[in-house]
Amino acid sequence: MTTPNLFDNQQRLWNGPGGQAWVDSQQLLDALFSPLLPPLLQGLGAGARVLDIGCGTGATSLAAADISGDCLGIDISAPMLELAQMRAESAGNPARFVCADAQAHDFAENSFDWLISRFGVMFFADPQAAFANLRRGAASGARMRLLAWRGAEDNPFMVCAERAAAPWLPALPLRRPGAPGQFAFADAARVHGILQAAGWDDIGIRPLDVPLSMPEAALQPYLSRLGPVGLVLQQLPEEERAALLARLRQAFEPFVKGGRVEFPAACWLIEARARG
Repeated sequence: MTTPNLFDNQQRLWNGPGGQAWVDSQQLLDALFSPLLPPLLQGLGAGARVLDIGCGTGATSLAAADISGDCLGIDISAPMLELAQMRAESAGNPARFVCADAQAHDFAENSFDWLISRFGVMFFADPQAAFANLRRGAASGARMRLLAWRGAEDNPFMVCAERAAAPWLPALPLRRPGAPGQFAFADAARVHGILQAAGWDDIGIRPLDVPLSMPEAALQPYLSRLGPVGLVLQQLPEEERAALLARLRQAFEPFVKGGRVEFPAACWLIEARARG
């Protein structure tokens, strides 16, 4: 299967090399995205029944369960959820996990008071159907808070690798506006319409820019495993892979400052309430 086709099939991607790359990079990614936890979980209290949508390796689920005592994480990636479950058991954390597609999973009605997601809702094949299904599982008036990436132009770090690699990797998958993927929720008006049609009210969508950073030494592992370029690099012969990584590293020089890689995460903070 070619890499572009792999990206078009979310099940294959997240249960194959894409999911495994996130498992292998869990500590790096948890540290990188940790500044996003406070705005995501602000106002969450003890006793709330939480659903974490697209929970991945479990960082947001574990943090939510630490506060509320009750969090169910859902994701389609079996390898990522295996790690999430191991982390919960090791920490004695009450978070639970289910391997399923939130777009179609049969949630019991009135199951959740809070629904959260950190970059996990942009991959639905039919987002309106997905949010209607999530509404069925939510209690009347339940709060939903989501973080989603804004556009590619707002997030130059996130597209730097593929733009730098384009002359050598012409078969990289194209970013299609609105298609499932990292920037599927870039259009705030479209997102508002999806949520409203799916049974959500009091919808608020505002920009949120959060500074992120990682050690400079982590940049090469990040580039070699994650994102469209990372997946293609894994398929290249070692010598060719090393040469391309060296070129990519030069393209990231504007983000390197004092031994750290620093860039802003340009997100939407999306909030809504389940319609009564």
